[in-house]
Amino acid sequence: MAKIVTVVGATGAQGKGVIQAFLNNPAYQVRAITRNPSGASGQALAAQGVEVVSADLNDLASLKAAFAGSHVVFGVTNFFEPFATHQSPTKAMEIEVQQGINLAQAAAATATLEHYIWSTLPNAKAISQGKYLIPHFEGKNRIDAYIRDEEPALLRKTTFFWVTWYHANYGFPMFRPYWIPTAGKHLQLANYAPDTPIRTIGDVSVNIAPFVRAVVEQPASTAGGAVVLVSSEAYQAGEMLQMWAAAKGTKAQFVRVSGEAFREIWPLWAEEMGVMMEFWDEYRERSWTEPNGEKVLTKEDLGVTGLQGLEEAYKGLEL
Repeated sequence: MAKIVTVVGATGAQGKGVIQAFLNNPAYQVRAITRNPSGASGQALAAQGVEVVSADLNDLASLKAAFAGSHVVFGVTNFFEPFATHQSPTKAMEIEVQQGINLAQAAAATATLEHYIWSTLPNAKAISQGKYLIPHFEGKNRIDAYIRDEEPALLRKTTFFWVTWYHANYGFPMFRPYWIPTAGKHLQLANYAPDTPIRTIGDVSVNIAPFVRAVVEQPASTAGGAVVLVSSEAYQAGEMLQMWAAAKGTKAQFVRVSGEAFREIWPLWAEEMGVMMEFWDEYRERSWTEPNGEKVLTKEDLGVTGLQGLEEAYKGLEL
């Protein structure tokens, strides 16, 4: 009998990749959770043999119904949707935390559940001893704490999944390289140093699949609250820009500006992303560690191979 893998955020970048990890594998039946099963994305999934089910992250009852019978659940929240709607990091965190708790409670109530994979991020506030609070990290960290403190039975089945930088982040205005005709090159403005290390998953919809498949196939080492670093490569910020330029056959220059100027150019959004970049700039390799020193599993630990390189991903990226 095929195990049911239920994927939250099935039409998003992470969800699409997770579905690909199990699609056409007779050992698994994929169930996609979306608010609008009748939409074009939902119908496309159904055409591939995916069971498409309606549920809303703000509605606990709908999630419990959608998770019924699941053996594996992949949970993810989208901070940036309420952030864009309310133009407030505080409100976005409030909404995201409740959605994440709803997911955890629905997963905990699923009698057939064997494995819960929760897409989250490192605890920047703890790592920096309170210096850096990154709202789109912090909301997820509060959900992490809920699972660890309030859902011990679920914790025994949980993998904390740290998904790193997307290649498509260059689509955000504050990361986009802008063409300057008089310079004959693209300029990327940054409030961080060009040697800031950036962990990346590249094209997440491609490279997340082997990670989630490895996690599900190795529950003895990945469940029980283990943390997995979902990263294919690491580059310096300036090096990453030059890789993008080479892939696109153009020239690019990294230009560092003050944090104040960065925030003034893109109010609110640059502050949200800028604090993340300042954290990475200062804490570097420590940025993707557990503050208590516990082991973080890497692609090498899981035996993940065959990942698409960032340069290849950039060739297909349209900004």
